[in-house]
Amino acid sequence: MPPLATLEGVPKFDLRFPLIVALLLLVGLVTVSSVALSPRVDPGIFTKQLLGVGLAAIPIGVLWWAGRDRIYALAPWLYGFALLLQASTFVIGKDVNGQQNWIVIGPLQFQPLELLKLALILFLPVVMRAGYRGVASYWRPFAVFLPAFGLVVAQDFGGAMVLSVMFAAILLAWRIPLWHFLLAVLAVGIAFPTVVFPHLKPYQQARLTIFLDPYRDARGQGYQVIQSTIAVGSGGMMGKGYKQGTQSHNGFVPEAHTDFVYASWSEEQGFVGAVAVLALYALLCWRLAGMATESPRLPDQILFAGVLGQIGFQAVENIGASLSLLPLTGITLPLISSGLSSLISTLVTLGLAYVIYRDRFEQI
Repeated sequence: MPPLATLEGVPKFDLRFPLIVALLLLVGLVTVSSVALSPRVDPGIFTKQLLGVGLAAIPIGVLWWAGRDRIYALAPWLYGFALLLQASTFVIGKDVNGQQNWIVIGPLQFQPLELLKLALILFLPVVMRAGYRGVASYWRPFAVFLPAFGLVVAQDFGGAMVLSVMFAAILLAWRIPLWHFLLAVLAVGIAFPTVVFPHLKPYQQARLTIFLDPYRDARGQGYQVIQSTIAVGSGGMMGKGYKQGTQSHNGFVPEAHTDFVYASWSEEQGFVGAVAVLALYALLCWRLAGMATESPRLPDQILFAGVLGQIGFQAVENIGASLSLLPLTGITLPLISSGLSSLISTLVTLGLAYVIYRDRFEQI
């Protein structure tokens, strides 16, 4: 069958998108190679980061070959497999950094949550392809989202936050009435401080509130945030230079290669480098939004909204926590933080978005 009529003036490929991704990936490689000098960090993290880029090329190549229709056909199977893996962490999950949501097989360890994010971004557009058709149509997306959310929230509050923002972005792209969305936000705003927060464990409550005044527990819960802001401030306008970060290299900044990688980058590259990273994330989100508007089909628009919700929220939350502007939730910085499962998942998700964009005019 002939392809859909293309939008006039809109090219099939957009080289700006992979260029922005490559620049953020370069920032991550530069930062991780520098932080590897810290005595509290595994010196092999840079090699692992390079390995992650290479491994991500394999599934991205498969997606590029498969094309849009085959990818969507795979969505239900990927979703079921991801749910099964996430559920298995309750039985065979290993405790890594205080969270029993990792699967460890020999030298390999990964978070099923990363695969579950991708599966939701891919499967929700399939079940929502008919569009919003009244309140009764909500059952389809919620039937897919709630099992995943229920498995994640019990073990990983930060991961559950990411899934929630992804789902909210997807519902907006689905064209739900705005007052439905505002009512849901109001309900969450009332329920969280009155019902959810009091039932959290003390250390969870502290992590969610310590950013408001980290010096009230400067040697305890507030230590990480304080050291992060010191590292960012010490970078000045132009930074201390590559591999010259004293705060991160001397072990003062905890998790300098993951949770606080933005502080490590800012210390060495200064205010200019810190703003440059913010600009790159803004451009990435802008292109994802543009790719959605340039795609004629609703399922594709929903998929781009999910990717935008995930990447945008993780970037804002991670950077905000590093600057003591938002709660510390352990969410990684996309494409920059060290970690095989996170890096591969993010690259594959962005690769998926680019393949869907490439095939947006193809007839089903």
